[in-house]
Amino acid sequence: LVECDVSDDRNVKDLFDNVSKQCEIVDIIVHSIAFANRENLVGRFIDTERDGFRVALDISAYSLISIARHGTPLMTNGGSVLTMSFQAAERVFPGYNIMSTAKAALENEVKQLASDLGPDNVRVNAISAGPLDTLSSRVITGYRDMKKSHAERAPLRRNITPEEVANTALFLLSGMSSGITGEVVHVDTGYNIMGI
Repeated sequence: LVECDVSDDRNVKDLFDNVSKQCEIVDIIVHSIAFANRENLVGRFIDTERDGFRVALDISAYSLISIARHGTPLMTNGGSVLTMSFQAAERVFPGYNIMSTAKAALENEVKQLASDLGPDNVRVNAISAGPLDTLSSRVITGYRDMKKSHAERAPLRRNITPEEVANTALFLLSGMSSGITGEVVHVDTGYNIMGI
């Protein structure tokens, strides 16, 4: 394990300098980082202050750019970068507030980075998972109701499991998905396709 504060590019560079001393080649990078000040996850989105906005976007979205910039030079045989998103990038989830904006930025970065890194045979994708019991999901106002509604309305009539997200991650990180880049793959038992 190597500690890394993604809010400082020097720390990200140091991380990959340390990795390069142990591994000549990196095949995969998983970006699963998000943070917002607690006060920006309650109340109205319009009350988000500039500093809280900056912190959430820096840690939750910009960090993918920094990690890709410093990590992908070690992907000399090509590779796969994966990040984690959520449907709040596309829709309003009261209480998720600034994290929705950060996830929207993150999903756009996936496309931009896929374009930049494609010539190096590095693929960049995201998983947009349905409701899972995590520290982040617990701050969403009405999360339990959302989970119940999801199970009732999704075509598969249930919620997802952590194993289903993990299996999709393994697929996207493997050579089996060699023709897929710039995608946001929904792992949500089909909920995202429904109009209700």
